[in-house]
Amino acid sequence: QLQLVESGGGLVQPGGSLRLSCAASGFTLDYYAIGWFRQAPGKEREGVSCISSSGSAYYSDSVKGRFTISRDNAKNTVYLQMNSLKPEDTAVYFCAADYRSKSPDAVLQEDEYDYWGQGTQVTVSS
Repeated sequence: QLQLVESGGGLVQPGGSLRLSCAASGFTLDYYAIGWFRQAPGKEREGVSCISSSGSAYYSDSVKGRFTISRDNAKNTVYLQMNSLKPEDTAVYFCAADYRSKSPDAVLQEDEYDYWGQGTQVTVSS
């Protein structure tokens, strides 16, 4: 059974850092694009970052320069390092996986992904 489990969320002060993990079971992440999405209260879910099976990384404008996505195929895990966090980064963060190849302008669209984790809460507040 294919499963994604996010971890690493929590409460952090503005300017702080967190590292989210997305651990896969039931399949090998190597051949999948992995996306990170977030959903704030009262807002639609938005794409944050994606790493392709070849290792290409993509970011939304709102997080570019602050967030870094990486993958450790040996651990079957993808990470999202989040630095310089802002209150507006507060959201539930989800990781998602998909085997299909994607054009660069589609990698942050949620309908491009078939498999989803349950999410982890990130709260940025003083």
